[in-house]
Amino acid sequence: MKSWFVPAALLILSIIFLPKGAPVTPTVERPLILAFGDSLTYGFGTAHPERESYPARLEALTGQPVVNAGVNGETSAEGLRRIDRLLERHRPGLILLCLGGNDLLRGLPRDRLKQNLRQILEKIRDSGSAVLLIAVPDLGILGLRDLSLYEELAEEEQVPLLDGALGPILGDPALKSDSIHPNAEGYRILAEKIYEKLREEGLLYEEGNN
Repeated sequence: MKSWFVPAALLILSIIFLPKGAPVTPTVERPLILAFGDSLTYGFGTAHPERESYPARLEALTGQPVVNAGVNGETSAEGLRRIDRLLERHRPGLILLCLGGNDLLRGLPRDRLKQNLRQILEKIRDSGSAVLLIAVPDLGILGLRDLSLYEELAEEEQVPLLDGALGPILGDPALKSDSIHPNAEGYRILAEKIYEKLREEGLLYEEGNN
């Protein structure tokens, strides 16, 4: 039996039996991280977003450059119109996608939110960047719970998802600056949760492995 046969056979079997919907983690080829979203990304509710937003905290945790591309009040449709120029300008190795809160606050159709997020994910994939989707919660009869569309989208598009992170923060008055935004401590906790997820998924840039 030729030496290459067994590894090749194992590779083929791993592809065949990969669970349907399992996220496929691409290689992070560049160190720059682009944090893309609305006021939760910008750091609204802190006195110093440049130091206290989750992207700023994450930069300190990872040692990688993190661009804060959060825009206060942005909807998913507005984010979809903005993503192309940011991909071209920054050429990030990884994008953190956290959008949807303003769609919910304005009562915009959830199927449209899902479609806009899907198109953003497709643009990110086409650019060659890796992505982490961050689920946004909505207030229901059982309290703040992540919208199911984020889990559905992560499975359909085969991207890693950070869920269960924002709900506990936004549900704790001690971690909020107002009714819908974290305070500096809330953003610190969010950054730590994102960092843990990036480590778990192998989404941190490692020089020499790319």
